[in-house]
Amino acid sequence: MPRMLDVSDEVRAEIGDEEADRLLTGDDAPGSYDCTSCRTPGDPETVRTSTVLFVGEETAVLAFAHADCIPSQVVPVSEEQLQGAVRSITGDSPAPAPEQAGGESPQSVPGGQAVLGITSGLVLIAGELHPALVVEPTAPIARPGTTGPGDDFLPLLIEQGFIPVTDTNEVPSPLAGWSVLLAAGQLHAVLQPGTDGGPQVAWWQAHQALGVTDGWRAAVNKTQRVLIYAAPVGSIGQQPREDLLRDALDKAASNGKLVGASMPLAGTPGA
Repeated sequence: MPRMLDVSDEVRAEIGDEEADRLLTGDDAPGSYDCTSCRTPGDPETVRTSTVLFVGEETAVLAFAHADCIPSQVVPVSEEQLQGAVRSITGDSPAPAPEQAGGESPQSVPGGQAVLGITSGLVLIAGELHPALVVEPTAPIARPGTTGPGDDFLPLLIEQGFIPVTDTNEVPSPLAGWSVLLAAGQLHAVLQPGTDGGPQVAWWQAHQALGVTDGWRAAVNKTQRVLIYAAPVGSIGQQPREDLLRDALDKAASNGKLVGASMPLAGTPGA
C-alpha cells in the first residue's frame, strides 16, 4: 500500500526534491510515529500523515503529524524552542502538568516589558468545549513613553485587533496574522505579525514548553483554533479549576476588563 504522506511545497523547498522524494517513496519516512500535535501514534502506511519542518536559526527538525491534526508546513521557531521540541519529540521533556498549563515569560508586549502569566483551560460555549488560553500580566503595563500608575494593557491589545468581551458565551472574533504554536503536543508560543510584512514573532513565549491536558489537545485538534482571553493584572488570578476560571472570566467581562480573539494553530489557515 502506498504511503499516505504529504510533503507540502514549502517543506519540499526547504529539504530539497531528493529528500522529499525519499520520504514519499518510504526510504526516510518512519514506519510509525507519535504525532507532533496530539502525541498519539500514527502510521504513514494507513493514516494520512503530514511532514512538519521546525526551522530554527541554525538547525531544523523534521517531524510527522496526523494530517487531521495539522497540515504539512514549515514552522519557524527560535533555536531554544526548537531544542525544546526536540526534547519533546524524543521524550526527554518533563511530563505535562496534570490539570492546567501555566507559565510566565518576560516579553516585550505592546506597551513595554512585562511578565505575562498564561493559563490553559476549556471554555464551554454553545454546548461545545473550546481550548482557551488566559493571559494576565503580573504588573500594570504602561504605554511607551508614559509614566505613572496607569494600565494600558487592554487598550494596547484592542489597538492590535483584540475585541472587548462582554459575553463569554460567544466565540471571540478571529485575529488575522496571529497564531498559537503547539508543537509535540505542548504549548510553545503565541505569535503575532512581524513588522513590515516579515515573519511572525513571539508575543508570548514559554521558557520551557508547557504541557496541556489530553482534553485540551483533543479540543484544539477538533476546532483547529485557540481562544485567547486577556485581562489586566489582578482580574483573573491562577484558578485551580476550570469552573473557577470561567467564573473569573465572567466577572472580568461584566466589569469591562476582558478582551479576546480566536487564533489558528501556527501555520494553518485562519478561521
